[in-house]
Amino acid sequence: MSMGERVNSTIRGIKTVIYGRTAMILLGFLAQLILLCVGYILLRNYSYLFYAFFLSVSAVAVVYIFNAPGDPDLKLAWMLPIAIFPVFGAIFYVTIVSQPGTKVMYARLVQQAENTRKYVRPREAAWEKLRNENPHMGQLAHYLESCDNSPVYDNTQVKYYPLGDSQFVDMAEELKKAEKFIFIEFFIVSSGKMLGDILDILKEKARQGVEVRFMFDGTNMLWNLPSFFPDMLEEEGIRCKVFAPIRLIFSPHYNNRDHRKILVIDGKVAFTGGINLADEYINQKNRFGHWKDAGAMVKGDAVERFTYMFLEMWNESERLPESYDKYRLPKDASVPSDGYAIPYSVCPLGSERVGEMVYLDIINTAHTYVHIMTPYLIPDDRMIMALTYAAKRGVEVIIIMPHVPDKKYAFMLAKTYYNQLLEAGVRIYEYEPGFVHAKVFVSDHVKAVVGTVNLDYRSLYHHFEC
Repeated sequence: MSMGERVNSTIRGIKTVIYGRTAMILLGFLAQLILLCVGYILLRNYSYLFYAFFLSVSAVAVVYIFNAPGDPDLKLAWMLPIAIFPVFGAIFYVTIVSQPGTKVMYARLVQQAENTRKYVRPREAAWEKLRNENPHMGQLAHYLESCDNSPVYDNTQVKYYPLGDSQFVDMAEELKKAEKFIFIEFFIVSSGKMLGDILDILKEKARQGVEVRFMFDGTNMLWNLPSFFPDMLEEEGIRCKVFAPIRLIFSPHYNNRDHRKILVIDGKVAFTGGINLADEYINQKNRFGHWKDAGAMVKGDAVERFTYMFLEMWNESERLPESYDKYRLPKDASVPSDGYAIPYSVCPLGSERVGEMVYLDIINTAHTYVHIMTPYLIPDDRMIMALTYAAKRGVEVIIIMPHVPDKKYAFMLAKTYYNQLLEAGVRIYEYEPGFVHAKVFVSDHVKAVVGTVNLDYRSLYHHFEC
């Protein structure tokens, strides 16, 4: 590269920073902070009144948090800053708790779940069969259906992928077979070979008359995708939605991201797991050494739940209800199987922590072993107690972590839990070739979870997962 080209490249980079969406959003947040400071300066003569008021609010908030139901760790996380910084702590807590946006979103999702119930075919026979074979698993299935609207399915086949490389090949092949509809929902979408190849297939399918819907998390619009990406898809006949896009005005609901990875094809095939639409997930791009991920392809009756999970999230922002009749499970979708599948979703806005409860259930009922892969290890007290107790009662508990982390601060924090877990008998290994992004729980050759839920607070408490 010549000197002139380097200069031009540098100038373009500076312009990108100055005029980019990320910079504009940061300026918007900064402007709000400045307004807050200006307001404080103008009202400083009445500061003692404001201090007394917020001190009272803080006291009420601490008492309320202490007596409210919920996780003790989260209570302490709120009570400490409120007690140390009564003014800003109280303002922050009231802002978060009173946020109407999240309450409206949760009410809409509850309504969507109710709408889904009338389309789900009865699954009592599968549940009764499972309960007779394994009473405990029957109880877990009952919990997921009653608390998450996620029934148990038989007549389902699942193919496990130990790497994103092999899953991508099958994703592309199955997409080419689509005849009716394609639903795509991913947390990370970034330009490269993976996205380019998939978009080429989607464009061709849209031209053939296949209904294609594409949804991704709004954080991608900050640094992964150009601002015109949604419009570009719409022009190609692909319906596109951005989940919770980041605006200039700060809102606490930005904390709840769509971390799910779902691909549904014709209601017959579904993919899920840790793999996003970016080249590092299929080892076409080296970021942190070899990328170890995991995913699953589902065929048969259980695909129905993935279809409805996608439609519920898609229609959260719609004002009118949508009929799901044409997306119902096809009559020829059933396949022979020797097991059961329960696709489930995780909503951070309610009081039920489905993702954590499933993990805790697997650990607490294990007889021989529990093997875990997770990119992050920031467990709460309940998870630590379950892991250590399982190891102490003779269960082989193994956790595989990355050796090359993507977030050094998260990795350093995970290390602080190592001693407590190791002393209890938990065995921890690090994947030396690179980064582990898989989210896998396997126990006793009987049950397994392959999904999107990490062993950290963001996945267990703040993200939409599956």
